[in-house]
Amino acid sequence: MDYEIKKDGKFEYLEVGEGEVLMLLHGLFGALSNFSDLIERFRTTHKVVVPLLPLFDLDILHTSVTGLAKHVDQFIEHKGYEHIHLLGNSLGGHVGLVHVLKHPEKIKSLTLTGSSGLFENAMGDSYPKRGDYDYIKNKTAQTFYDPAMATKELVDEVFEITKNRLKVIKIIALAKSAIRNNLGEELNQIQIPTLLIWGKNDTVTPPFVAEEFHKLIPHSKLYFIDKCGHAPMMEVPGEFNDLLDNFLQSLPK
Repeated sequence: MDYEIKKDGKFEYLEVGEGEVLMLLHGLFGALSNFSDLIERFRTTHKVVVPLLPLFDLDILHTSVTGLAKHVDQFIEHKGYEHIHLLGNSLGGHVGLVHVLKHPEKIKSLTLTGSSGLFENAMGDSYPKRGDYDYIKNKTAQTFYDPAMATKELVDEVFEITKNRLKVIKIIALAKSAIRNNLGEELNQIQIPTLLIWGKNDTVTPPFVAEEFHKLIPHSKLYFIDKCGHAPMMEVPGEFNDLLDNFLQSLPK
């Protein structure tokens, strides 16, 4: 599915549909394709917004979880969105958490799936030599329960990023920032309804991470999806979207 990316000053984003805002935050190697089933399901009931996070556009000093969260703050302010349902996968979940902790007033609900913020297995200590396609292919496949989900198109997308030396440096900076930025002591401050949807076979942010989020975030509900890895909205979109839909419908209007 090809989507029109809007440009407004320094912001690039997708915006489709009408209704309350459902804002999706992608991860470190995320792209709009990660959310295509989710966008198609909810564009009929919500205004679905996907800001493209400037993973490679910030200066190295601000290439961090807090730097990305600041970008999201400014985007929301610029667009004047209210009553936002915020959903983040992986690093996007972490960015969403930092935003909610600083600016809870415009967020109506939070959904996390495979989120960092407590613990994650990063790309590994041995970051690939640029141009190591097989390494990237294997790492991408490990994101999923079913390695067949790592299509050539997806692997090529990730490989293209890792061919660029500056982008690799920024990926490492973001991965290290995510590990340093541990939110364990602050999560009890989150008072909005929170949904946790986790792959039971997630090896990047394993199931115990979801249990810990559930324990620390007061008004949270946790659902595990069996035979599913780090990106449930891609791997089992039907079940993921049903859980999200039920959650959104259960919220006070």
